[in-house]
Amino acid sequence: MHYLQNNRAKSAPLILCLLIVGALQAGVTEAEIVDPTKRALHLSETLPNQTLKEHLQSCALGDFYPTDFSIAHRGAPLGYPEHSREGYIAAAEQGAGVIECDVTFTQDLALVCRHSQCDLATTTNILQTPLAAKCSKPFRPANGHQPASATCCTTDISLAEFKTLCARPAHSNNQAKTVAQYLAPQRSPVVSAPLACGTLMTHAESIELIDALGRKFTPELKQPMVDMPFTPGFNQGAYADKLLEEYRAAGIAPSRVYPQSFNPDDIWHWINNHPDFADQAVWLDARGRRPGFQSSTADFAALQKQGLNIIAPPMPMLLALNDVGKIVPSTYARQAKSAGLEIITWTFEAGDPMDEKNWLYAPIATAMTSEGQMLQVLHVLANDVGVRGVFSDWPGTVTYYANCLMGLNRQN
Repeated sequence: MHYLQNNRAKSAPLILCLLIVGALQAGVTEAEIVDPTKRALHLSETLPNQTLKEHLQSCALGDFYPTDFSIAHRGAPLGYPEHSREGYIAAAEQGAGVIECDVTFTQDLALVCRHSQCDLATTTNILQTPLAAKCSKPFRPANGHQPASATCCTTDISLAEFKTLCARPAHSNNQAKTVAQYLAPQRSPVVSAPLACGTLMTHAESIELIDALGRKFTPELKQPMVDMPFTPGFNQGAYADKLLEEYRAAGIAPSRVYPQSFNPDDIWHWINNHPDFADQAVWLDARGRRPGFQSSTADFAALQKQGLNIIAPPMPMLLALNDVGKIVPSTYARQAKSAGLEIITWTFEAGDPMDEKNWLYAPIATAMTSEGQMLQVLHVLANDVGVRGVFSDWPGTVTYYANCLMGLNRQN
């Protein structure tokens, strides 16, 4: 195991984690192992806040513990294929206390881990296999102003067929003339040779793996891309029920599970029909992306009265700039906290923070003067907004911050 290449002190909880992860990695021969703290230290070099920079760098030889503040977004997709066995193991190695499986279903109603029901064309190698013939929309090369495209859904194939595929980086070339050109390789800032063929996971397999890793679970019920009910009896409610039943079947305590959805009807369904999971249901609130959206304390209070405890907006809904250009909590953030809601946010380490097209930093774009400024964003989210957790595409950075500055040195 290569967890601490910078000679960090090893604690008893970490040693136990290393043994578990090391055993699981025995069958993962291609995955590159990387130091989970190196990225945070690299980012700190360009952090303008000198006090914060020095504090973070002073923790370089400190203990490294898993923490629930660090939530793995689809595994560790900055360096590994999303929702792959290898990515989940990497996320645990980086100290993520909670790991996400985005849940959708196959033609034969098996629950599997995919970010979208119809993303197989770019997140797997399906276009390079005979199963390409089953895709809803076959590969179409770029032609003039028409970009290259393909649509392949989990509902196009059976579970057995799904399991024959490789997980691959979710990158594509919309100017491609061939499938080979379309499946663009990943360029990762953290892994020198990203996996070309990761191991796909069913939801049940993700439960087994994450449990073995000693972590908690945050499954997201993905919006179906097919008409519901998909088959007689398999309507949205049955779909939501099936997700939770797989945790019960595996003997997982509900207190370890944070079921999430963008669809508020799913949240109310869980709260009203599954009281053992209700306290930890997470509404992914993306209303701020709608033009003209205005939040209110009364709105948040009403949500809490209906039984919602945890709300999860994207980062830009929680951040703003004050009159002197300092990053501060947004009105939304202050209202949600004053109403008593706990907040989780997404997604740290997603995209270039200085890219004007990166919507995750739009409200604070002028303050994003360096890549290291992401750590200032994290500091505001943790210290000023008071979020309980942050989804990240590279969980090690969030874990490092939490270990160093928040006293979150142990998994909750």
